Amino acid sequence: MKHPLKRQLRRLATKRSYQLVAGSAAALVLVSGASTLLADEAPARQQTSAAVAEVAPRLDDVATRNQARVAVPSHKPSPSASPSPSASATKAKADPDLTRKAAPKPPSTKVLRYDYQAQTTFYNCGPAAVRNALSAAGVERTQDELAGPLGTTEMGTNSALDTTRVLNQMVKGDPYRTRMFRGTPSSAQIDRLQADVIAAITDGRGVVVNVAGSATDTDGGWHSFPGGHYIAVVGYKNDGRTVRIADSADPNLPSYWISTIDLANWMATRGYSA
Repeated sequence: MKHPLKRQLRRLATKRSYQLVAGSAAALVLVSGASTLLADEAPARQQTSAAVAEVAPRLDDVATRNQARVAVPSHKPSPSASPSPSASATKAKADPDLTRKAAPKPPSTKVLRYDYQAQTTFYNCGPAAVRNALSAAGVERTQDELAGPLGTTEMGTNSALDTTRVLNQMVKGDPYRTRMFRGTPSSAQIDRLQADVIAAITDGRGVVVNVAGSATDTDGGWHSFPGGHYIAVVGYKNDGRTVRIADSADPNLPSYWISTIDLANWMATRGYSA
């Protein structure tokens, strides 16, 4: 009975050894497999890390560029932005309208140099006034040379329309214009007369006026021409509120001052060439 039992015990021990060996082998295989898997994952992890490392600089570059776009201000001015002083100066140099100087203010007083001559006949006041006005512009004409173009007869010269026409024939540029008064002048017409006298005298031209009736000069002298008369304005003072008259009627009183208002009323039904 002892021997069979020993053999049985021996077989059981051998079988157990085989199980332990097999289990160890399986465990070894499992460990080896796990190591293999871990070894296989390592390159993948390395590749993933490398990819992340490669992408990271690119992301940093993008962020840097975006920050640069935000940080660097645009040099293009907005539509509402005001131009810089240098830009305005450049535009002024390029634009002649911006650099053109304003016309100088006329002097407060100005009297032209002219060659006075009294009228040669009682009806030649028109040619004499035109002649005296032209002499201030450096144009020399005789009364006889002007009487024909003016249509002057023993009845005199018709109107300021004739004096304007002949003055423009003698002076370059047709600078003269006719202003007619149909009655008592308004304040606007008086202002216009004052401005016209200043403009003409400043330009070196005398003004011819057709008057009728009576007027008093600044010295109290009385001048009366009921049928009409022509005189020349050759200067002004007080910013045009007073004008200088060259009067061909009396060589003993060739010139005098009169207020612009009185002169306007003196030509109430006539007109002037300026």
